[in-house]
Amino acid sequence: MKTLFLHPPSFDGFDGGAGSRYQARREIRSFWYPTWLAQPAALVPESRLVDAPPAKLKLGDVLPLAADYELVVLHTSTPSFASDVRVAQALKDANPRLKIGMVGAKVAVEPEESLQASSALDFVAREEFDFTIKEVAEGRAFDAIDGLSYRTPSGTISHNRDRAILEDMDQLPFVSAVYKRDLKIENYFIGYLLHPYLSLYTGRGCRSKCTFCLWPQTVGGHRYRVRSVAHVVEEIRLAKSWFPQVKEFFFDDDTFTDDRPRAEAIARELGRLGVTWSCNAKANVPRSTLEILRDNGLRLLLVGYETGNQQILNNIKKGMRIDIARRFTKDCHELGITIHGTFILGLPGETKETIEETIRFAGEINPHTIQVSLAAPYPGTYLYRQAVENGWLDTSHAELIDDHGVQIAPLHYPHLSHTEIFESLETFYKRFYFRRRKIAALVAEMIKSPQMMRRRLREGVEFFQFLRSREMTG
Repeated sequence: MKTLFLHPPSFDGFDGGAGSRYQARREIRSFWYPTWLAQPAALVPESRLVDAPPAKLKLGDVLPLAADYELVVLHTSTPSFASDVRVAQALKDANPRLKIGMVGAKVAVEPEESLQASSALDFVAREEFDFTIKEVAEGRAFDAIDGLSYRTPSGTISHNRDRAILEDMDQLPFVSAVYKRDLKIENYFIGYLLHPYLSLYTGRGCRSKCTFCLWPQTVGGHRYRVRSVAHVVEEIRLAKSWFPQVKEFFFDDDTFTDDRPRAEAIARELGRLGVTWSCNAKANVPRSTLEILRDNGLRLLLVGYETGNQQILNNIKKGMRIDIARRFTKDCHELGITIHGTFILGLPGETKETIEETIRFAGEINPHTIQVSLAAPYPGTYLYRQAVENGWLDTSHAELIDDHGVQIAPLHYPHLSHTEIFESLETFYKRFYFRRRKIAALVAEMIKSPQMMRRRLREGVEFFQFLRSREMTG
């Protein structure tokens, strides 16, 4: 079937491609690659991938495409689902013969509810959906496709058996070939990565059991299944030739450093290719591994610290110790590895005192840049079930974003209100960035590079606009 893969138009600046983190508008404008959609697109010959938000495409821009295709696959998320359903309905109205399906964590864990939301949806794909979508595009009967939930000709909803988890990750073709075919890579930028960057996965699944984290609990699972070193290195080699303008490659595996011997082996090969790269990491990588990664092109680690309070780390099953995180961060500073640290406010056990503890902790370990999120109980996660059972979440008002796509604070506790959690985010950012030491470091970075000066000034404007919009929301 002639197939269109579509990240639908959504809120202005909405980053629907976010990996294990949250789909939302950011404090500064940023876009992750639509890798989860590019992967099945790579399996379907002569398909096309359209990523509307970073390309600044509105509904009127994508609607004419309905006439040109037989099958449309939309990537959706809990925050954008209502908007995405409207897009699906508009496409179906434009071409009633169009088969329309959805993929993503939202429909993976709520297939029945998702299909009931709109008759425009013919099917949703659960679990790892790459080969499920391939079989749909091949024209197989819906009742013969594992991992598919679909609307029958009589209008009832049927759920096929689960699809077996993919073990041989080398079966997946290179997503960078789809990037080359369909995307303008300059449209993708993240504040802490060099521009232009390119991101991909070298494996799926995460051994950690973090209660809030979306993808391991809904699609990827808790076993880290990986592509072979040779497979990864060949894709980077090709991508380097296809995109000579790329300044940095990013590995978006939930925790690339979980398999240290493999990470070191990939690093050595990347060192031979002479590329600059970055990855996600847990704050427990030993110095000996950090040295090997650094010596072979590693520039930056994205580290989920989450909180500075040990009890909260225990509550969310992070499997991390504050003292180990401090030592790891000190090692990175001494080795010249840049850190982008991520933190979450409003997790179970949060109090005014623990918020203060986390703000102080962030200032003490001093990552180069930070992202502060509000705890988001996504359906399908342990945090969601826990929040409902304990009355921390009002399910009739369980929105994760506001009308503009900006994160809100959906959780509350007897001793800590929505408002207090929401307002603490702005306090966190101001206290971290408005320090003389941090301002001096960012100014020094800008002085060294005119391009970085332009980026930081633009991001500064966006950051203050973000704070102003939050004041209006609050």
